[in-house]
Amino acid sequence: MSALFTPLKLRSLEIPNRVWMSPMCMYSAAPDGPQTGAPTDFHLTHLASRAAGGAGLVMAEATGVRPDGRISPWDLGLWNDRQQEAFARITAAIRSHGAVPAIQLAHAGRKASVDKPWLSDRSLTESEGGWLPVSPSAEPYPGLSVPHELTGEEIQQLVRDFADSARRALAAGFQVVEVHGAHGYLINSFLSPVSNHRTDAYGGSFENRLRFPLQVVDAVREVWPEELPVFFRTSATDWLTENPEDPREGWTGEDTVRLAEELRAHGVDLLDVSTGGMVPDAKIPAGFNYQVPFAAQARNESGIPTAAVGLIIEPEQAEEVVASGEADAVMLGRQLLRKPYWAHHAATELGDEARWPEQYGYAVVRRAKNKKS
Repeated sequence: MSALFTPLKLRSLEIPNRVWMSPMCMYSAAPDGPQTGAPTDFHLTHLASRAAGGAGLVMAEATGVRPDGRISPWDLGLWNDRQQEAFARITAAIRSHGAVPAIQLAHAGRKASVDKPWLSDRSLTESEGGWLPVSPSAEPYPGLSVPHELTGEEIQQLVRDFADSARRALAAGFQVVEVHGAHGYLINSFLSPVSNHRTDAYGGSFENRLRFPLQVVDAVREVWPEELPVFFRTSATDWLTENPEDPREGWTGEDTVRLAEELRAHGVDLLDVSTGGMVPDAKIPAGFNYQVPFAAQARNESGIPTAAVGLIIEPEQAEEVVASGEADAVMLGRQLLRKPYWAHHAATELGDEARWPEQYGYAVVRRAKNKKS
């Protein structure tokens, strides 16, 4: 058996393989009316098809814990019963194919209230369905609206909002919950000195900048069952200190190791390691496996299991990441959009037995046998 198709056990949950679907925003929820923020038939097809395609874990996209926490008016949310009920049929479909349903809970912070990326990706006015974004400091993401600086009381309400959404995620049938702490969104903007200029208990020192993220993790872990895992997605670097010509002080791989140690102590079971998103002009050396070294560093230096992302395309490439110990799993995004059944084909290519749905497997396996004969 290849390393990629070996089950992974986190707490009491066994995930059937290490090929996981990364959360990817689809901007396809209903923007208004009673179904606001609820997943649609599109999301059911989109997520369930990757489970049928062999992914061991299928993660729903960044889901707002409150209406003004969404990236756009077309993003998913989980703050009411209608949304919870709509998610329940999706988790049932994912589990019916033998995959683990997961969800990423998020608040977009100063990058909220924007248009769909394939339209304008600009800030929306209130008349267009937008709202005032919030942030640890009243400094906008370049090109977007100036956010409201959160008060201490508002920060505590946000902690409660994450916990409430986690409760709903459990009731909807999810088996993994991930706290979104990456890509310049709210939690990431508390962590990075680029966007956090507070002078109270939530800003300044490294320990203060970790305060809100850890409070969110504690609140989620408190309502999440002991036997089920909690993930945390991080941007392991802002890609600023790697550029000697950039004078800005950003978040680093070493910071991520310190964060990982704290997260592990607070009950997080796996670090989902991405990078970037804090500033639009960072110089990112994108290429195959370009983010994998950060997952390996966090895993090897903190002891926390990690998932690696970023231009992981071929089965042999993914196999090497897991087999070498650089990460415990790979998160595939665009490759699973291109090839929903990537996992089945990868299993065959690596010499394992693909677990096709029986409705497909009979035809696929028989055809393969006929070709050989």
